[in-house]
Amino acid sequence: MVAPFDQRLFPFERHYFDRGDGVRMHFVDEGQGAPVVCVHGNPSWSFYYRNLIQVLATDHRVIAPDHVGMGLSDKPDDAHYAYTLAARVDDFTRFVDSLRLTQPLTLVVHDWGGMIGFAWAVQHPEKIAKLVVLNTGAFPLPHDKKFPWPLALTRTPLGALLVRGFNAFAWTATRAAMTHNDMPADVRRAYTAPYDSWANRIATLRFVQDIPLQPGVPGFDIVQATEHGLSKLAHIPMLIGWGGRDFVFDDAFLRVWQKHFPHAEVLYFADAGHYVLEDAAAELVPRIAEFVRAG
Repeated sequence: MVAPFDQRLFPFERHYFDRGDGVRMHFVDEGQGAPVVCVHGNPSWSFYYRNLIQVLATDHRVIAPDHVGMGLSDKPDDAHYAYTLAARVDDFTRFVDSLRLTQPLTLVVHDWGGMIGFAWAVQHPEKIAKLVVLNTGAFPLPHDKKFPWPLALTRTPLGALLVRGFNAFAWTATRAAMTHNDMPADVRRAYTAPYDSWANRIATLRFVQDIPLQPGVPGFDIVQATEHGLSKLAHIPMLIGWGGRDFVFDDAFLRVWQKHFPHAEVLYFADAGHYVLEDAAAELVPRIAEFVRAG
């Protein structure tokens, strides 16, 4: 169960993938045709892609899973799920396998979805047709980027209390992650609806606590291996949509993407924030659709 929100904003049939241990992942699966798989980050959920889903589903099969603990997926406690990068990548791998796709897919990623999606992609380059990157990373923290203090605070006991007791992470994102346009109140409610209790906010906290920042911590080997494998994807068409006022995935991350993918098309929205697909929707959604549909 999640808190009430306007279902007209998310008018999709609900589907569920069972990991095999009774923990279910919710996903959207709309339309028919060449597949497009959209991977969200933290603290959003598949709702982030709703406008893109509606546009592309007229001629593509658009799939958007919710990570365990996020969105409309189950939210198990720590005893029943390991909230780690390794578990996320394994979930995504098994989820994509379950779809039994017969065509290469377009992979769309945002925030921590980039690390999860690309960790899978570098192991399966033959299954990728196109790549769409939205304010994210798939490599270690750039050398010229400091770990943002709000995220550092979240990894402290006080921060943990704020996130789980007051929904500070998801609530703040609905106000700080858009810097060009204001997020409407009904959209804010939908973003925060899945995180309506202490128990249901476990993943928004664990995601931040699990960020691998240096060698030797769990998950850093996955981050390094993913960056080392990006060359396997260098021949694949890529579109980058970037909000220039994202205080986490800022231009330092964009420069790393451009280093690895110098031929990528970049749409740069100087005034847009972290939720670039919301903040620059009028320009970005049609361009992504055009890119995906191009032969």
